[in-house]
Amino acid sequence: MQRRKFILSLAGFALIATRAANSQQAAKLPVVGFLVAGTQASHGVWVAAFAQRLAELGWTEGRNVKIEYRWAAGDAQRMTEFAAEFVHQKVDVIVTSAYGVIAAKQATSAIPIVFAAYSDPVASGLVESLARPGGNVTGLTVQPSDLNSKRLELLREIIPNVRRVAALVNTSSSGASDQLIGIRAAASALNLEISIVEIRTAEDIEPALASIKGRTDALYVFSEPLTNANRYQIIKVTTASKIPTLFGFREFVDAGGLMSYGPNFVDLFKRAAELTDKILHGAKPAELPVQEPVRFDFVINLKAARALGLKISETILARADEVIE
Repeated sequence: MQRRKFILSLAGFALIATRAANSQQAAKLPVVGFLVAGTQASHGVWVAAFAQRLAELGWTEGRNVKIEYRWAAGDAQRMTEFAAEFVHQKVDVIVTSAYGVIAAKQATSAIPIVFAAYSDPVASGLVESLARPGGNVTGLTVQPSDLNSKRLELLREIIPNVRRVAALVNTSSSGASDQLIGIRAAASALNLEISIVEIRTAEDIEPALASIKGRTDALYVFSEPLTNANRYQIIKVTTASKIPTLFGFREFVDAGGLMSYGPNFVDLFKRAAELTDKILHGAKPAELPVQEPVRFDFVINLKAARALGLKISETILARADEVIE
């Protein structure tokens, strides 16, 4: 009888221990803190691409990983607060883009940080080099300054008589100074007159656009979280003012803009998931090279072109990766 009671007691203890271990395991799921620089409307598709790719790599939400999302809507202060919150929670990895990278790096030098899209991490001091980041940060650079000339060349092909170009730039965004240098140099090389229209908040956008009405042949929008989150407003105003628009990525063209040329952000966020997978498996950001874009999209909106009275040649249309009717 005593032996039976002893065995039952052992079984009971084993069951309790198993449940405790399972509970502990559930409580210790690795946590990915996703600091989204924009909104669900502006970044939702990219974030979904990240989550889908992470799932394809074996990370199932709620089973073996937890993803915490914070949507900063282009607000630098909110990004700083959310980054501090993730550090307080001691998440295992912080994933972000744009200014969120700076906010995360300022908040921690220990938690791994993966950026899905950032301009120049070397010039910003985030990494020692692209090949060997050397710290707690790695990810994918979009190198916007290298693309200014290409975008303006495409704009000139679509609008041969373009002479004056206004550039809408959020001067509080990361990489803004480098972007301004790149835009001015590219415009000068193409003999275009460039005027910089500065914004810092969403409230600056409407008066900024009103100031260029009738004074420019086209608008080049520096694509970053603030302009992305307010792209429908930008396009509504420029369409009403008959101003052709040039953007850094295709989501603006989906929203009604004229044209875009730039990295495929869905692909970038998927590749950020691959870097996150490696870190969750024990890799160190210091040893994971910063990657560059491999897919670029040239997208034209024919409906927008017709509304502007522009006729785009078949040669240009044939070169586009996508033509929106």
